[in-house]
Amino acid sequence: MTEERKYRKPSLMEAVIVLLFSAAFIGAGVLYWEVSVHIPIVVAATFASLMGRFVVGRPWRDIEEGMVNGIMVGMQAMLILYIIGMLVGTWIPGGVVPSMIYYGLSILNPSAFLLTALIMCSIVSFATGTSWGTSGTVGIALMGIGAGLGIPAPITAGFIISGAYVGDKMSPLSDTTNLAPAVAGTDLFQHIRAMMWTTLPTYAIVCVVAVFLGMKYAGGSLDAAKIRAIQAILGGEFNISVTGLIPPILVIAMCVLKIPAIPGLFAGVVAGGVLAILNGYGIGDVLNVTLDGYTAQLSAKLAEASDMAAVAKILQEAGISGVAPEMAKEVGTLLSDLLTRGGMSSMYSTIALITCALSFGGIMERCGFLEVILDHVLKVVRSVGGLVASVITASFISNLFLGDQYLSIAMPGRIFKNAFDWKGLHPRMLSRSLEDSGTLTSVLIPWNTCGAYNSGVLGVKTVEYAPYAILNWLNPIMAIIITYLGIGVAWRGKDGEPVIAKNRPAELMEG
Repeated sequence: MTEERKYRKPSLMEAVIVLLFSAAFIGAGVLYWEVSVHIPIVVAATFASLMGRFVVGRPWRDIEEGMVNGIMVGMQAMLILYIIGMLVGTWIPGGVVPSMIYYGLSILNPSAFLLTALIMCSIVSFATGTSWGTSGTVGIALMGIGAGLGIPAPITAGFIISGAYVGDKMSPLSDTTNLAPAVAGTDLFQHIRAMMWTTLPTYAIVCVVAVFLGMKYAGGSLDAAKIRAIQAILGGEFNISVTGLIPPILVIAMCVLKIPAIPGLFAGVVAGGVLAILNGYGIGDVLNVTLDGYTAQLSAKLAEASDMAAVAKILQEAGISGVAPEMAKEVGTLLSDLLTRGGMSSMYSTIALITCALSFGGIMERCGFLEVILDHVLKVVRSVGGLVASVITASFISNLFLGDQYLSIAMPGRIFKNAFDWKGLHPRMLSRSLEDSGTLTSVLIPWNTCGAYNSGVLGVKTVEYAPYAILNWLNPIMAIIITYLGIGVAWRGKDGEPVIAKNRPAELMEG
């Protein structure tokens, strides 16, 4: 008998104690004490490791190995985070983000903006297979356009995320879209076809909401003076040109050509740096913004001006005319907050949070706390709807306690696979359910890798944008409802192909 087999699983009570303590302490830290979630997660991880060591009996080296393995799962994500920080750092002085905001304000209006943002992010994310890349590039520009159109930042962020994640979820280029069928035991295109049953009706509802919510902010007419002021101040600080659209087109093209994410995004960093140098920045300046990010210049001066006379003088020195000082100060504050960002250093806190969360997840997985609870849930599930609801709930709980969407697909997939096989369901039902929750709900949790990332790049707290990331929380609900209604239920046919029926056909009952 190997040493591994000597370790016992925790009891249900032990697992529940760990989960309840962790949820209570993390919740109290965020909601009651209003502290950063980093240390509450460390405390929860400490409690879980103590329970694993002294109650369950796992040796420390095993728990430590679980922590390290948990962190290793997120290493690629952390590298991408650093590169996204560098990319934003060069794209602002290179005129990329300012140009996208400038031209976007010229062609968009509030009534169509939310729907346009949703569809644009869906297309870009589907074409590239990355929600992170979409949020960190097109998403940042859309945040600026939304601010210029007077739409609250949490609403804009919510529809950006909805679009980015539906495109990622349905893209054959996406890593999660390939991971889910691999775990469940089906092929990629069966998986994508299965997701259409739950995703398309949800997407249609979100589009309708985007139209009606956009009408609320139309206000009958645009604030033309504010838009002119934004464009004038952007033009006074940056080189606004269609050449600024080259780096995002390059990144999208490389992703479509299936260039891996890290070199594809890094090419965008280089392209942004080249544009910054052509715009008059020195090589040393570009290297500095790659590390520390860009600090707004003209807009910051306007925001910090002591009175309107000082604002008027700054505008005159910048060669900007036709903008009222009061409007210039308001817009300067908006643009200063929006454009002072980027650089590797901007990602330090997010990466620290991801490290804490994945360490916690590694402990929870190695000591078996989540697995025990899910095993007990599986014993009482009888209906197909209950089985799908259990997978969706398990993936959400995994996102809460494991801190990463990949683990929230892989772990429930491993646990529920035999149950789907025994029930006679086609494995695409499992893969669909894993993505309906594991991929989509990850961005709704502040300490999950996806929630932390999107909050950081879009500059909006997770709890603020979550209500407006409608697709991400509505899709799991829709998946449960349509399964209980018997819509789109796929049984495994005798030839291995899916058979769509509300109940298992009689000819498939044998075996």
